[in-house]
Amino acid sequence: MYRCILARETITAPCMNESIAERVVLVIENNPEHLSRIEAAFQESPMPHRLVAIADGTEALDFLHRQGKFCEAIRPDLILLDLNLSGRDGREILQEIKINPHLKRIPIVILTMSTNEADIFNSYALQGNCYVIKTADLNQLFQVVRRIEEFWLGIVTLPVE
Repeated sequence: MYRCILARETITAPCMNESIAERVVLVIENNPEHLSRIEAAFQESPMPHRLVAIADGTEALDFLHRQGKFCEAIRPDLILLDLNLSGRDGREILQEIKINPHLKRIPIVILTMSTNEADIFNSYALQGNCYVIKTADLNQLFQVVRRIEEFWLGIVTLPVE
């Protein structure tokens, strides 16, 4: 399933004459409760963004490669990736993105319930940018996602393709 959750328009930064570009965030997550909390956290963001959610690993790769129904897809500026997905799992998606010269510069936040040491090690070995363990507490998940959003959209300078 694919959906564009929300969009914010480009805004002018306070006390500056430059515009802040809208950032596209691809969320690859198949748990509806977790996705709902992620959406809610991003809705509070003052940063201009468009959140795109895909629940299936195979569809996520089609989106990234602009194939099939995703031929008009926008390249994401940031990816939030769960490891445990239907279709192709997050481990395969991470590996495929990081070996692709057109996609490998997209920062990927692994956002998963897995506490497996091998998953953590392999995610960093495959050049995942950070590994965040989701909590079962949905309120805490909301706060974690807010911090991810603040850091990756508010502090970090992302590459422009």
